[in-house]
Amino acid sequence: MNGTNINEKTLTKTMSEFTTPPLGDKASMFPLTKMECESELFLQAQSQLDEVAKAMGLEKHLHERLRYPKRAMIVSIPVKMDDNSVKSFVGYRVQHDVTLGPAKGGIRFHPSVNLGEVAALAMLMTWKCALMGLPYGGAKGGINCKPWNLSIGETERLTRRYTSEIINLIGPDKDIPAPDMYTNEQTMAWIMDTYSINVGYTVPSVVTGKPVSIGGSLGRQEATGRGVAYCTRRANKDFLGDISKPSVVVQGFGNVGSITAKMLHEAGYKIIAVSDVFGGIVNKNGIDITKLLEHVKIKGKVEGFANCENISNEALLELECDILIPAALGNQITQDNVTKLKTKLIVEGANGPISPEADSYLAQHNVIVVPDILANAGGVTVSYFEWVQGLMHLLWSEDEVNQRLEQLMDKACDEVFKLSIDNNIRLRMAALQIGVSRLAEAKHLRGLYP
Repeated sequence: MNGTNINEKTLTKTMSEFTTPPLGDKASMFPLTKMECESELFLQAQSQLDEVAKAMGLEKHLHERLRYPKRAMIVSIPVKMDDNSVKSFVGYRVQHDVTLGPAKGGIRFHPSVNLGEVAALAMLMTWKCALMGLPYGGAKGGINCKPWNLSIGETERLTRRYTSEIINLIGPDKDIPAPDMYTNEQTMAWIMDTYSINVGYTVPSVVTGKPVSIGGSLGRQEATGRGVAYCTRRANKDFLGDISKPSVVVQGFGNVGSITAKMLHEAGYKIIAVSDVFGGIVNKNGIDITKLLEHVKIKGKVEGFANCENISNEALLELECDILIPAALGNQITQDNVTKLKTKLIVEGANGPISPEADSYLAQHNVIVVPDILANAGGVTVSYFEWVQGLMHLLWSEDEVNQRLEQLMDKACDEVFKLSIDNNIRLRMAALQIGVSRLAEAKHLRGLYP
């Protein structure tokens, strides 16, 4: 790690333990504890890099530099609660790489947030940005909390204090946060305001995914789901023979899953099951997603929707369908349940929903998997459009944004699908090869300082 930001407010970990990468006889000294490094998602991201590095014949010194984040910060966030007590939360911001440009990545509020998870997601963002040809490196942030237990006032105070703690890391030319799990455009507005107050003038481009009225981009809120839907249609056409009305199961009916389901429903796809954190619903004849969205607005969950049976999230994954879209949490498909899946195509709406063991099994059984760094890249792509509009004081129409997004998604799909077919490799390995090779070339050209 090239730099760790530590001050009196920063929580520090012992530096005595470290992981040993499979790069030769020498261990790599890296100042994260073994416990933090060995989060499931972080090891999963590393194993993907290791596999593609071996296949590419990537130089060992470049492989070594890419296995770990460039910079990580852990901060304590004291917040005055509504009952006048003070509670401290732990927050994180990790920048995996900034070779191609400023760091870019979302901020999530969730009790599963830890340094290993955030570091893994930052690494995935690096590959995603490089794959899409964006002038960004990967970053991620988050706060370990239960956002559903916080009032609006507590959430605002938590967000603003977190922003003040990481303010030296972020900036429109350094690191640009965006929404992620349990954060939204309001969260981004608070971050933008806090940052702007501290520097003394308004800085719209310090975040993306903010409200349109304060410099956000039209089409940003739907961008990730739109990208997932687009990749699903392309994969259906290229790998399933363009099934006219494929059956689809969507795990996760949040921002990404609901928009994906809505767009596929409008395209004539048959959505037979969806789920949220409370559980799922199934109707083999198809679900009217437009009416379901209205139901969720009123009830707050998908359960109880007319003409549907309730189903657990676990059972939902095992339904027979043409296309499965995991758009909830990571690590949902593992060696424990992968043999029970009955689908032809999986499109990863979530980050890291398939374990390496399950990924290998699916490849052996000819199940096509469109990887997360391609499938859900629509969000960061339109975030880039928003950033550019802010820097140049432009405003593109929603049609312009959607057309530009489709052009870049189409180009990325062409490149990944062609490499996969030509070299007879999994789509995940094709996408990673493209992203890693672009970053490796940039690192080679820039060299190693000093």
